[in-house]
Amino acid sequence: MPTINDVASLAGVSTATVSRALNGKSTVSPALVTRVLEAVTALGYQPNGPARSLRRRETAVLALIISDVENWFFTAIARGVEDVAHDMGYSVVLCNSDENADKERRYIDVAIQERVAGVILSPTGAGTNADVLADTGIPMVAVDRPLPVGFGDTVLVDTRQAARMATEHLLAQGYGRIGCVTGPAGVRTADDRLAGYRDALRAARRRTSSTLVRRSEYKGTRAQQASAELFAQTEPPDALLVANSAMAIGVLAAVRELGLRPGRDVGLVAFDDAPWTAVVDPPLTVVAQPAYEVGRIAAQLLLARIGSSRRAPAVTTLTARLLERASSRRSAR
Repeated sequence: MPTINDVASLAGVSTATVSRALNGKSTVSPALVTRVLEAVTALGYQPNGPARSLRRRETAVLALIISDVENWFFTAIARGVEDVAHDMGYSVVLCNSDENADKERRYIDVAIQERVAGVILSPTGAGTNADVLADTGIPMVAVDRPLPVGFGDTVLVDTRQAARMATEHLLAQGYGRIGCVTGPAGVRTADDRLAGYRDALRAARRRTSSTLVRRSEYKGTRAQQASAELFAQTEPPDALLVANSAMAIGVLAAVRELGLRPGRDVGLVAFDDAPWTAVVDPPLTVVAQPAYEVGRIAAQLLLARIGSSRRAPAVTTLTARLLERASSRRSAR
């Protein structure tokens, strides 16, 4: 079984530095904390989490509050969080807020009552209850959507730039009436993806039109209705940018009902490389967000803060990549 000395040797630091890093001491730089956590993961070292928790009068449990456990993006985040937490001797409790601020608040109250060691939160779109956590002093990290300034660390993906990249791809394929199906107004990711879509159209000197945009809940059934409305217009879109994989399922259902084929009759690009996207016919072009990495980094940041860390809150922004497949290739017509 690996020891703290093994971790120190692999990370190239002293055992005292390992101890301070694992206990969230502010005297350890973020770079050294990352090295220590990577060594812990590589060796499979398991510190005595429960004993440390008793000294701090808290449980060796992290709360992960996400907006939709059925969304593959958040499932992958959860996996990244759990893998890091497990290696460090912590358990993770998963909570599903359903984009509901009241439900989010109830889970935050439970986290406070149960004296969790820290919270990873995907804030709801209607406003967040992060201030309640901030008042308790419980360490907190936000994922996917930002927190108010000063509340805690945040791990994001540059989703606006990703939406612009996806729209530019559709433009390069020769599509002339590109539509967008995005999430509810006020949800940061939904607004950013719509903004990135419009950025690309403006840069290409294409007119943006509200008739080519629909908002809905981040759900398949709602997106199916929204895309059906778009295709029912006198001048329907010939391509769509879809804001997440759950919505993409609804869009694909609407396209099938209309007798259209992606890549031949309509171009499709959706956010998130869910496992099914590569095996549908034709395979779906996607914006692949590094969801697992978001969860892994968020867990590392949270564990680094547990204890007496006084570092200023930091924002980590990751990039997405486009995986081009047959659903968006105009040549498939």
